[in-house]
Amino acid sequence: MKTLKNWTLNQHADHFVELKVDNRHLLRIYVLESGLMRVLLKRNGELALNHTWSIAPGDDVPWEGRDRESSDGFTLPAFQLEHEENQLRISTDRLRVTVHHPLCLSWEHAQQGQWQPLAADRHTGAYLLNAHGDGVEHYQRRQPQDRVYGLGEKTGDLNRSGRRFEMRNLDAMGYNAASTDPLYKHIPFTLTQRDGVSFGLFYDNLSSSWLDLGNELDNYHLPYRRYRAEAGDLDYYLMLGPKLLDVTQAFVRLTGRTIFQPKWSLGYSGSTMHYTDAPDAQHQLQGFIRLCREHEIPCDSFQLSSGYTSINNKRYVFNWNYDKVPNPSGMSEAFHAAGMKLAANIKPCLLQDHPRYQEVASQGLFIRDSEQDRPERSVFWDDEGSHLDFTHPQAVRWWQENVTAQLLEKGIDATWNDNNEYEVWDGEARCHGFGQSIAIKHIRPVMPLLMMRASLEAQQRFAPEKRPYLISRSGCAGMQRYVQTWSGDNRTSWQTLRYNIRMGLGMSLSGLFNVGHDVGGFSGDKPDAELFVRWVQNGVMHPRFTIHSWNDDHTVNEPWMYPEVTPLIREAIRLRYRLMPYLYTLLWQASAQDQPMLRPTFLDHEEDSETYRENDDFLLGRDLLVASVVEEGSREREVYLPRNAHGWYDWHSGQWLAGGQTVTLDAPLDRLPLLARAGCAIPLGRCESATDARLDNVRELQLWPAPGEAQTEGEFFDDDGESHGWRQGNALWMRWTLRGSAQRLELTLEKRGDYQPAWREIEVLLPAGETRELWINGEKGTRFSL
Repeated sequence: MKTLKNWTLNQHADHFVELKVDNRHLLRIYVLESGLMRVLLKRNGELALNHTWSIAPGDDVPWEGRDRESSDGFTLPAFQLEHEENQLRISTDRLRVTVHHPLCLSWEHAQQGQWQPLAADRHTGAYLLNAHGDGVEHYQRRQPQDRVYGLGEKTGDLNRSGRRFEMRNLDAMGYNAASTDPLYKHIPFTLTQRDGVSFGLFYDNLSSSWLDLGNELDNYHLPYRRYRAEAGDLDYYLMLGPKLLDVTQAFVRLTGRTIFQPKWSLGYSGSTMHYTDAPDAQHQLQGFIRLCREHEIPCDSFQLSSGYTSINNKRYVFNWNYDKVPNPSGMSEAFHAAGMKLAANIKPCLLQDHPRYQEVASQGLFIRDSEQDRPERSVFWDDEGSHLDFTHPQAVRWWQENVTAQLLEKGIDATWNDNNEYEVWDGEARCHGFGQSIAIKHIRPVMPLLMMRASLEAQQRFAPEKRPYLISRSGCAGMQRYVQTWSGDNRTSWQTLRYNIRMGLGMSLSGLFNVGHDVGGFSGDKPDAELFVRWVQNGVMHPRFTIHSWNDDHTVNEPWMYPEVTPLIREAIRLRYRLMPYLYTLLWQASAQDQPMLRPTFLDHEEDSETYRENDDFLLGRDLLVASVVEEGSREREVYLPRNAHGWYDWHSGQWLAGGQTVTLDAPLDRLPLLARAGCAIPLGRCESATDARLDNVRELQLWPAPGEAQTEGEFFDDDGESHGWRQGNALWMRWTLRGSAQRLELTLEKRGDYQPAWREIEVLLPAGETRELWINGEKGTRFSL
């Protein structure tokens, strides 16, 4: 690697400053927002890849990608430039960057009228290029007090400091949730908190890369962190918080806002490889409907694993095995009649003996081999196959035609985009690139992104009046624009249950708000009864709640798999449906307000240093503190209550508890330890189906009043659950304000929007032991009519 050292000012434009580096390269510093700047290095004055698919500050990007040099969608504020002999300084009212000799950057933020240090490059070599080919590196100083989060679904502790990570999408079946790396997603985004201020750093490069956050030491340099990409451009965005939540929200606004999916996507979704692998798959699948009824298990959807496409033991996308599933349309009708939607697994690789392989190959729709004029072939599902090239418009069209004809027209409601890591290791394999050939090494994670987009648009065209639901396992920054995701093929163990929680929080901090895990574990032997109960109790508190398995011992994870604990499983799932109005409000806020649904406790309590200790707790929204039991045999649960203004309530007993202390809660096997933030109001329902808004005819509002005199406020949301009517105001936004005094509680409810729900009144509930009178909109009582 060649260290870049000398620079001169080359150009001062309206929205960027350009330096000439070592008389060969161009380095641009863009001022995009008052707290957002971008650094782009053009090797020999040229870009390795002139488009990006991750940056979407306004509307979605074109299919062929966004011009990498575009600044559309940003406010582009004026900035001040100061140029002295040995340094150059660029300033907004919030953020300042100084360029030093030899080439390195230091960053400062404005605080109470003073400039304070924020971040700095390593002064003994910050920017390195491979002098004889691809490869870029960036080094920054690392401070001992750094807390570093992000990077998507990485395993292990939430604080990434001191470790090294790789971004290279892999099908990591049965991974160790404490240590395996790399995994499925490519999100080179970190959030760093230091001395009470936070900043984010996103590298917009889709080639395989490595981020070392303190694992590496070199005696010739002060402590540093390192980013290295095997190819592509050095192009990074630095965003100022000052809080961690601000950084996450800025990253989502940079890469695209979260898709607002239908309400039924929040319900229990059944799934297992076992049913579709069985020779009588349709019988097994329809048996699931019957068993849900028999065991009184609420369920809104089922995810068809890929066995429905099988020929012998292999999978062939868009190929129905009519021996297993004689009547797909009839099967869909049976699920719909039971109030359940269907999502079908689809894969982007055609095995070499796929019945339609030659058809697709003859049209040139596969990624091409780098040396021979033929489709590239890679290992896939115990054979070899060729991957569809989603940068080829005809491949997109072929995919969408088959999603429509083979799935949607047969009654399938949604697509489950799976096995889309694109493990094509011939880095020079050629992609169509929408007419501009691109080596796969530059855009591997773009392929799953475009795959999910192709599926999304097919669903939108087929049912334009409905909000689409899609799932994808792999992807990159920006995938939240299209899909819900999960942490992949986990392995059954108590350790996985514990560390999946942290993986979900890592994804949430990285802009993926609609996430979950395979409840019960996907691979390994089946969970025992206790582990299964605890996993379900944890799972119902995540946006995606799916029990899914492909157990090594040929068993199947089902809610009724252990009759002795089925009542406990039923009650956990019923709690989820009881909380559905709250969950749906969180889904709305994730889409409309960039609010994470899952939140580490420090996200809303940054001033409380205890919340940064690694723990197994998380917040669902701002108001519910979930303390899942993740240790075998535990019947008590210690939980630290973050310090806040009003304290917390035990959800089960109604006991008020002060924040800033560790308490021990009872945790019998039939109970998930759960707390509510004092001062909040949680909307609740009684309907155990989210597929039909007409059945949702009861609404309650559980108040958890702050003690003494206090005023709190919030909002909840409702609509028909599946249309786009909310865009024209056909939804219900209910604003609440709660004022407390020594003698009474005054609740004010204000509604807007023209949606008329099936429920016509709200019953207000108070915790046990609350003796103050309740007044609603000036009248004493516990009910409010719309």
